[in-house]
Amino acid sequence: MRKTVLMLSALLLAGCLGMPETVTPVSDFKLNNYLGKWYEIARLDHSFERGLSQVTAEYSLNADGGVLVINRGFSETDNEWKEAKGKAYFVGADSEGYLKVSFFGPFYGSYVVFALEPQEDGYAFISGPNTDYLWLLARTPSVKADVISRFVEMSEARGFDTKNLVYVQQK
Repeated sequence: MRKTVLMLSALLLAGCLGMPETVTPVSDFKLNNYLGKWYEIARLDHSFERGLSQVTAEYSLNADGGVLVINRGFSETDNEWKEAKGKAYFVGADSEGYLKVSFFGPFYGSYVVFALEPQEDGYAFISGPNTDYLWLLARTPSVKADVISRFVEMSEARGFDTKNLVYVQQK
């Protein structure tokens, strides 16, 4: 757990805020529709998630108006669950899918929602501060092939290296 938090901290220190020039956050973002559990379907891999399966992210309201973030994943190597708790806040308007997230003190990294279908069987395409950070999240542990195709197509068009995507095993 400590290693995960340290690695995520390194990401946040290196990443800071901002987004790729090719990415535009969704403009009709509604936080209440985004809250709840999401399953990680695909990602560009990083040390803080490497080797994790069954990865989920859960979002809920914090008392201070921000968002409590709980990321969980199972490490086959360590045969244990890893968890990281963080907080997120809007960077600009609360109708824009552009937030800053922190898992370590005052250091924040970008969380940019650039495509969103928040319904029961919905999905979200997420970017970090640059094209090294990319995620496909879904409300269900799997998505239809056309969602993955759309994710890959939209991500490639924005300069992400989709050949290196990791497809997350969910149970």
